[in-house]
Amino acid sequence: MGGLREALVQDAFAYRPMAPLRDDGRVVRHLPRRIRARAVWIPHALVALTAFVVFLMGISRSDHPLTQLLTLLPVISVAMTLTRPVGAFWVSLGATPLTAVFGNEGWPWGPVTFFAHVVVLVVVAARTRPRTAAWMWGQTVLLGTFMENMVWRPGTTTVGMGAVSAFALLVVAVVQIRQEAEREVTVQRTVTAVERDRRTLLEERTTIARELHDVVAHHMSVVAIQAEAAPYRVENPPPELEQAFATIRENAVAALTELRRVLGVVRAEDYQAPEAPQPTLAQLDGLLANVREAGLESEKTITGAVRELPQGVELSAYRIIQEALSNTLRHAPGATARVEIGYVLGGVGLRIVNGPPTGPVQPSQGAGHGITGMRERVAMLNGEMTAGATGEGGYEIAAFIPVQAVPGPREQEREPEREQDGARTLVLDKPDRVTEPGAATEQAGRA
Repeated sequence: MGGLREALVQDAFAYRPMAPLRDDGRVVRHLPRRIRARAVWIPHALVALTAFVVFLMGISRSDHPLTQLLTLLPVISVAMTLTRPVGAFWVSLGATPLTAVFGNEGWPWGPVTFFAHVVVLVVVAARTRPRTAAWMWGQTVLLGTFMENMVWRPGTTTVGMGAVSAFALLVVAVVQIRQEAEREVTVQRTVTAVERDRRTLLEERTTIARELHDVVAHHMSVVAIQAEAAPYRVENPPPELEQAFATIRENAVAALTELRRVLGVVRAEDYQAPEAPQPTLAQLDGLLANVREAGLESEKTITGAVRELPQGVELSAYRIIQEALSNTLRHAPGATARVEIGYVLGGVGLRIVNGPPTGPVQPSQGAGHGITGMRERVAMLNGEMTAGATGEGGYEIAAFIPVQAVPGPREQEREPEREQDGARTLVLDKPDRVTEPGAATEQAGRA
């Protein structure tokens, strides 16, 4: 009884207008644009047309003013489904005894009231939940059974009403369940797509972190070796200087140890550390030769003064070009590619563009994360990147990676000791090799 009260009693006559169809629905979206704006009101038009048909059926079968007046009750109940669906059911159910007693059509439902009540059940069930439709069907069968037991007449229609309405409500319930399942699937797909993008982003960042480990480890190793060798390059160094360099070396070694631990956290179970050094733009010719052997005609154009960039920038630029050429091989068979590298004062610019495919395009079997990885590499270096199709049917990737200015060779030369504000300052350059025997040479060999 609690479910009945919640479904059919609470706010039974509340104003709930029928919403129009969505203009992007399965049927409406295929209609012309001029008709689409009006097609969203098709359900309202069908309900109004049904009410008019019920009115004509009642008038044609009535020859008395009272029966003609009672004909308006089924018409009103059908029309009410547009604004007050649950109230329309109660009006139709309440009109059943009146039309049965005074209408002389049938017991308990005549042809007009039978058709009108089935329409009301279908429309209300479509606008509510399946449980509400089940309660309405039960109330309908209960009323028909009660009226048959009160007054029995030949040709009763309760069985027919129960069978027809049950089939109609079953069809409506199946459609509702299917629509609800489609909505849930859509929501799950959306959530899955978001989670997949997030997981892809984390995987790409983890891959970048693994690759940059060698770059960072190399710099930290150089710091440790320099700190170990620096005291041997100064004649009679003060104890304070030796202690300072020892502290630097200890911190560098500790940083290397922690870096290995971090790499162990982000390393996958099947990850294998690369045996060769990480590639740079100096190995770009070899990459282009490999893709030419794979069937991709490519050319390289370099503008500006070529200079050595930080290792992280070199590695990211190489990986971006590599992934762009791989995408061309997968998605544009038979196309040609052009790699442009521009060295400017504030950084380096990359542009990889390919023409339209000339061969059959096969479905890609890759993970489809190449563009995401490129964007992450560029964003990590505070750069900018654009990717999109060209007007000729090809694809273009353009990126700019800023590079901070580094001191020139003359500025990096060792300066003599100088007195400044009474403080003794020593400037060391990077040694080519450690010539003094001892711990520094042994440490360099281990590194």
